Amino acid sequence: MTASSLSLADESSPRYPGWRIVAVCFVMATFSWGLGFYGQSVYLPELQRLHGWQTSWISTATTIYYLVGAALVVFVGDAIGKIGARVCLIGGVICVAAATALLGHINALWQLYAVYALLACGWAGSSLGAITNTLGLWFDRKRGMAISLALNGASCGGIVGVPLLTAAIAHWHFTGAMLAAAATVLLLLVPLIGLTVGTPPARPRAAAGANGNPSGARIRAMAFRDVAFLTLAIAFALVLFAQVGIIVHLIAFLDPVVGREHAAIAVALLTAMAMIGRLLFSIVIDRLNQRLVSALSFVSQACALVILINLSNTTAVYFACALFGFSVGNLITLPALIVQRDFPAESFGVLISLNTAVTQVTYAFGPGVIGVLRDLTGGYTVPFMMCIALELTAAALIMVRGRAADPRRQAVA
Repeated sequence: MTASSLSLADESSPRYPGWRIVAVCFVMATFSWGLGFYGQSVYLPELQRLHGWQTSWISTATTIYYLVGAALVVFVGDAIGKIGARVCLIGGVICVAAATALLGHINALWQLYAVYALLACGWAGSSLGAITNTLGLWFDRKRGMAISLALNGASCGGIVGVPLLTAAIAHWHFTGAMLAAAATVLLLLVPLIGLTVGTPPARPRAAAGANGNPSGARIRAMAFRDVAFLTLAIAFALVLFAQVGIIVHLIAFLDPVVGREHAAIAVALLTAMAMIGRLLFSIVIDRLNQRLVSALSFVSQACALVILINLSNTTAVYFACALFGFSVGNLITLPALIVQRDFPAESFGVLISLNTAVTQVTYAFGPGVIGVLRDLTGGYTVPFMMCIALELTAAALIMVRGRAADPRRQAVA
């Protein structure tokens, strides 16, 4: 039986070829998040030590990196539709590897910005938008489980990526470690993607309206006038703004409260719970009300922040970090499932890329805003209270579904 003749029922079978794509996306996510997201915490002190650059200039480069990535990820769905998932993913991996290798050889600040622009191309082509769009070609009924399992690679990148990078730098210094990481990415992922990611199975499509299948531009124009999409995008943008900012500042907040050793354990617990939460939800997430699950996740994170602000004993800190972390992984999985349920299938790739771009633009400023508020107020209470307010606002907003528009029924402007 060829891939093109597989039916939707085959998604439940362990022999279904789509599960091999999930495995590939898991490995790719491990490297993408390990080098493109969590690796930022390793690059900053190393670049300071090697070149003496100010933290603000390096942080600004990181923010620009996320913004450029957000601008590019808008078009990932279109790119996969035109050139195929295999070419797009390999292109993203090559960009990640090239930027990683070059990062160890820069000696001027402008070169850092240029390398981060290249890394942004790789991030757009190998992270959330690319993975959800790729898996959307192979899965329908089991899409939630497939995306959840694949994105556990993101948590894996956080758990093993930073320690391995740190150990490699200690052994080979920064330049050698970056070359080793880049070589590993190329030698492992390029053949793996090339051999595994082929032609997706043919799927029945809904009948198009009078205007045929809508273009990406028309879908994006529709989305910004659609309550169902706006409540989704704004709610997750607010939550990820808070979530990313909290995670970046968590050790700085916990260090004077419970000490550096307990703070590191708390962060590791948070990351582990993110993986556990995603694994547990992957079993049932396709059958749940995903907007309600999102709202409850937002509220649980707000409760965790309340505990962190008001209680300073180690047990309470561990519990709060575990509670916060339990929903961290699912918050990058849930938007794809809500889009799948609320919008026509033809809109999936474009809307996922657009939502990813909106949230990434927003959370790029999270660490900076929290840092500014911390400096202005002399502590983390005010910025964490702001994050609580954002989480609760998002919980109310995500429950406003509206009526999703079908771009196939809209006349060409």
